Amino acid sequence: MADYITYLRTMVGHEAVIMAAACAVIEDGGRILLQKRPSGLWGLPGGIAELGEALHETAVREAFEETGLITEARELVGIYSKYDVECTNGDKLQPVTALFRVEAVGGELRCDENETLELRYFSKEELPEIYCKQHRDMIDDWFAKRRGVFR
Repeated sequence: MADYITYLRTMVGHEAVIMAAACAVIEDGGRILLQKRPSGLWGLPGGIAELGEALHETAVREAFEETGLITEARELVGIYSKYDVECTNGDKLQPVTALFRVEAVGGELRCDENETLELRYFSKEELPEIYCKQHRDMIDDWFAKRRGVFR
């Protein structure tokens, strides 16, 4: 993935591009797993799709990389596409993100200390500060039991 993004950025610099991405909702007893990111704010596990990868595969791969949990995609919750992001390095993008409910089937919770500083399950009432509007919308839709969402 990094090679593809690096290659793409050599052509377009920091200009805005559309990027396919996926996030995972991992639920346990009515709470969802969130990761504390290097910014100190929280979000869902997820990231940019690699070339040749289906979006549900992206959600499963990112969930493993960022949480240590082996998961299987069970349900498409929605598509979130009308968001603008500027990365800390100045790269601009419009992420088109598919949100999947995934089920943990193995592995053990662990932080990679790179993308994930802490992992914790939160109920709707306990939610910490979420790092971006796209993730806030996804989390709000999840707890409101909205499915088939498109924004």
